[in-house]
Amino acid sequence: MHITFYGAAQTVTGSRHVVEVSGQQFLLECGLFQGRRKETYSRNLNFPFEPKEIEAVILSHAHIDHSGNLPNLVKQGFTGPIHCTRATHRLAEIMLMDSGHIQEYDVRYVNKKRARRGEAPLEPLYTQADAQRTANFFQPQELNQPFDVIPGVKATLVEAGHILGSAGVVLDLEEKGRKRRVMFSGDIGRVDLPILRDPVLPHDVDILIMECTYGNRNHHPPQRAYEQLRETVRRTLERKGKVIIPAFAVGRTQTLVYYLHRMFDKGEVPRVPVFVDSPLAINVTEIFRKFPECFDEEARRFMREDPHGQALGFDLLTFTRSVEESKAINDVQGSAIIISASGMAETGRILHHLRNNIHNPRNTVLITSWMAPHTLGRRLLEGSQSIKIFGEAHDVRAEVVTINGLSAHADQQFLLDYASAVKDRVETVYLVHGEKDAAEALMEKMRGLGFEDVQFPDPGTKVEI
Repeated sequence: MHITFYGAAQTVTGSRHVVEVSGQQFLLECGLFQGRRKETYSRNLNFPFEPKEIEAVILSHAHIDHSGNLPNLVKQGFTGPIHCTRATHRLAEIMLMDSGHIQEYDVRYVNKKRARRGEAPLEPLYTQADAQRTANFFQPQELNQPFDVIPGVKATLVEAGHILGSAGVVLDLEEKGRKRRVMFSGDIGRVDLPILRDPVLPHDVDILIMECTYGNRNHHPPQRAYEQLRETVRRTLERKGKVIIPAFAVGRTQTLVYYLHRMFDKGEVPRVPVFVDSPLAINVTEIFRKFPECFDEEARRFMREDPHGQALGFDLLTFTRSVEESKAINDVQGSAIIISASGMAETGRILHHLRNNIHNPRNTVLITSWMAPHTLGRRLLEGSQSIKIFGEAHDVRAEVVTINGLSAHADQQFLLDYASAVKDRVETVYLVHGEKDAAEALMEKMRGLGFEDVQFPDPGTKVEI
């Protein structure tokens, strides 16, 4: 029995691990590697294993860095089942279609430049048609119900509390009479996040494969983020301004809508129009509404008591799908709250809202997530006084506010709590989905707690279990 760490090894992207039992292989995750354009195309196109030899895939959740290369896997010959929760299945379908559209668009853009240089055109990594074909291979599973993966392997999905439908994966392996239990954490959520249930801690595990994204820092509690959002909204509306929020379509947008709904119901902020201007975020929100059984007790109680009967819908909220509806937001007089994609303010409709509002000191640009280096969101976060949008310079006169407590990833303390739940039995902990600094800080803490074997495997590392 072996595990090979092919993706999200010493990085936070492209999650992909191959498990081999009795000569057969299955895949934990099949995510897109995200980085510089030249590097990502090659790394995502070429698998370090033969897709036709993979018997099955287990998907922890729908984020693109975990699911995004599934259509390419199918395109190259994979024909097995893709196991995940029902909510992950529905989210992954729409996210992979959106990703296919982006792959096609990006290649058209690149090929225009290649044509000018006399270079041969590239093919998209995959298309929307490939993504649609991939949907046929999903086999949804219920939480806490074991299912067969390949001979000698049973898997059980347990609540991970990261995004809707996210799950940790418990693997019960047997080869030649030898039994092992492996726990793959997927992305671990946080206790007391809005909407979602808390993560389930591991138990009775021999090998733990655990994410370590924030292994070197602790988060502010979600309640503090709620209070910061409330004060930012209140302050902006008092000066008759607009709040502009770049937000990821999955998770972050729904959290913001839920928080604003609570604030309006409690009378904590003035009642103003709220716009969610992102077709993908709208589709994702509709899926959230279809899976209230995934919500925590607080959210379900809120739905029972709310006059609208739902957590993610209220009378002040408008979802805008069409370009015409999006443009009409510019004509709204007075205060408003605009939530739009992309989350890092690099592409999409948020750029138009920033261009139209960044110059007004009454307005606020609210940053609610980590911003990658060299993105427009990072430049705003770092206090740039002038930014470029669509090639034109714009002075930043709006207030820029950052809220750090909304991360859906476990922080250092909860990662330690998670691993400590199996400290008395676990033999080895493999840290994945994290950068070197985060992993080293977490390993030092874990060794101080008595963990004897904690490893941070290089990409391509193959270990016997």
